Amino acid sequence: MTYSEKILERFENPKHVGSMDKTDLNVGTGLAGSVSCGDILKLQLKINPETKIIENAVWKTFGCASAMASSEYVCEIIKNMHIKDAENIQNKQIVDELFLPPVKVHCSVLAEDAIKAALKDWKNKQNVSQ
Repeated sequence: MTYSEKILERFENPKHVGSMDKTDLNVGTGLAGSVSCGDILKLQLKINPETKIIENAVWKTFGCASAMASSEYVCEIIKNMHIKDAENIQNKQIVDELFLPPVKVHCSVLAEDAIKAALKDWKNKQNVSQ
């Protein structure tokens, strides 16, 4: 399989790999996985509770280059974004940016699902209505 330059760049030079304290009330943790392909993504977002701005985003992914590149791209675009805008990120945006091959579109779905899960986790910690 041939990967786009954008996928390879993010895969080979990740800047947002990491982990945060999941017990921190300002950190939302989202897990997403696909049993069929074996990709698993953990996305963590540090959110300012007053401004609802995502101040930091990190990921750990078990999977292919497309899954890792999708995770990295999401962290790039989501930092300094309001949670309302982050909730509207759709997998097509990730597909279009990275030129994901059709067989790897599920990687972008994992990233979208992880965003939603991380925001839900943060809201639950903040007792913010969904």
